[in-house]
Amino acid sequence: MKKVITYGTFDLFHWGHLEMLRRARELGDHLTVAVSTDDFTEQDKHKQCACSYAERAAIVGAIRYVDCVIPEAKWEQKPNDVREHNIDIFVIGDDWEGTFDELLGGLCQVVYLPRTPDISTSGIKHSLSRTPAPAPHSTT
Repeated sequence: MKKVITYGTFDLFHWGHLEMLRRARELGDHLTVAVSTDDFTEQDKHKQCACSYAERAAIVGAIRYVDCVIPEAKWEQKPNDVREHNIDIFVIGDDWEGTFDELLGGLCQVVYLPRTPDISTSGIKHSLSRTPAPAPHSTT
């Protein structure tokens, strides 16, 4: 059995997230997804999530391509996760190209997948922040 792992915040789950998980799963028989915890996201990634860790982990865990969800609490946990979960392939978006080669190269294969064009959580948040809220519906 070939085991794959990927990491992410997965806030405002969208098509790009789904495509990443689908393509990651195609590389193996079992997909573990590490979802960033709230503290890690806020303190280390300096991001504010719209959804809590529990909500994001539940959404990711409900995806048919995902076999296991674990928390990502710190940057440095990746080598331990690879060893603990007997991972063969580490997958991440190509915006991280080269970042994990040295850290994980001796432990597993490292694959950088192209991002899905024209979609990102940051872009969605930016778009939403510029769009006025719709007027409430009248109940009369």
